[in-house]
Amino acid sequence: MTGFSYQPTKIVLRRPLESAQYTSVAFGNRCKEAGVRPSTGSVGDAYDNAMCESFFATLECELIDRRRFRSHSEARMAVFQFIEGFYNPSRRHSALGYLSPIEYERKHDGLSKLA
Repeated sequence: MTGFSYQPTKIVLRRPLESAQYTSVAFGNRCKEAGVRPSTGSVGDAYDNAMCESFFATLECELIDRRRFRSHSEARMAVFQFIEGFYNPSRRHSALGYLSPIEYERKHDGLSKLA
């Protein structure tokens, strides 16, 4: 990739390409052999990637589809500004009791300090 220096870590996540692979024993065994941790939930887990997929759908709809970027660095900066300037501080989420991620963390952190 031009302009980027890729430095792999020792931890690798592999998401299945087809939904039937999510609970495949062969898929799990192959990941284990390769030393890869599969990015899946448990059998019957309806919330496996729901929040992540919701985030990327929001990012695509509210930022990516509405702009054209002249460079990778401009796109990266726009994504950073979207996440840190709008999504985390102000975007409300039903899964978080209609709080923003930052409000949810503050509330959760405050409750854990009381315990």
